[in-house]
Amino acid sequence: MSDSTATATAPGSTGSTGGPGGSGRSGTRFDVDWVRRNGVFVALGVLLLANVFLTDNFVSTGTLRLQLVQVAPVVIVALGMALVIGTEGIDLSVGAVMALAAALIPLYVGYGSVGAIVVGLVGGVVVGLLAGVLVGVVGVQPIVATLGLMVAVRGVANLFGGEIKSIREPGLVSLGTGDVAGVPYVVLIAAVVSLVVWLVVRRSTYGRQLVAIGGNKLAAQLAGLPVRRVLVTTYVVSGLLAAMAGILLAARSQASDPTKLGQLMELSAITAVVIGGTPLSGGQVRILGTIAGALLMQLITATLIFHDIPDSTAQIVQAVIVIAAVYVQLGRGKARRS
Repeated sequence: MSDSTATATAPGSTGSTGGPGGSGRSGTRFDVDWVRRNGVFVALGVLLLANVFLTDNFVSTGTLRLQLVQVAPVVIVALGMALVIGTEGIDLSVGAVMALAAALIPLYVGYGSVGAIVVGLVGGVVVGLLAGVLVGVVGVQPIVATLGLMVAVRGVANLFGGEIKSIREPGLVSLGTGDVAGVPYVVLIAAVVSLVVWLVVRRSTYGRQLVAIGGNKLAAQLAGLPVRRVLVTTYVVSGLLAAMAGILLAARSQASDPTKLGQLMELSAITAVVIGGTPLSGGQVRILGTIAGALLMQLITATLIFHDIPDSTAQIVQAVIVIAAVYVQLGRGKARRS
């Protein structure tokens, strides 16, 4: 299976990287490019095998279930982030949106679990709409617009939520802890969201427009594409998915903590997207790579914990991986241009 990608070919160029007599060089470049494109999958496979042989009790249903439950919210947020980055944008407000959605639940839980969930999702949509308008209509730089929203929305979440509040509504508790045939609801929701986003990017007009806008915004405007509408829609989707992840985390922990919930989630999501192969320069969205990136980072953290390595070390490892992934992307960009 392949991810959704957008590439440009210079006029008069061919698909081969070598000329006559240069088959060896062409093969080498192909191999290197293959590793760059699929490195996250290779690393995930290698780390899985290492844990199978080196980590006690790693191969168990309980371990698999725990890892999937923990990574599911990250995957959901990262998918929205991948769409935003595909437009050459960034969304730093996702963690604050998660906190806002969780803070709204106790206020409206009297309307039942469905009512509280709907209100939380609407909160994420509103923040996403505001971000989309600032970026797509007003023309504010994405990092500036979403950084401001990150601070403001976290403040609003604390204003609404205040101190930690317990969530005891049976429907919400079941959402966070229940399962179907042994598969947690949280994991099933993440899987469905992943499939829907993959189909949208690969099969819909919106997905093609998103990739085109990220590749060359000016050319997309000249071609008559609805740039503003696509940008606004993308940030709304990101806000919606962030709110969904916040609700799932609150339901799983059975508590709403607007101060702590979602902290640094924007960094986790960006990390998953970047090491999954989606370039920060836009014009490409790798859904499967993003999912693999989230799984890889979760597995790295779990591996360090299994072997009693401090959490601070895990954060350093994460930072090194991000820098390495960005460096690899720069190498891919230079190879395409040459």
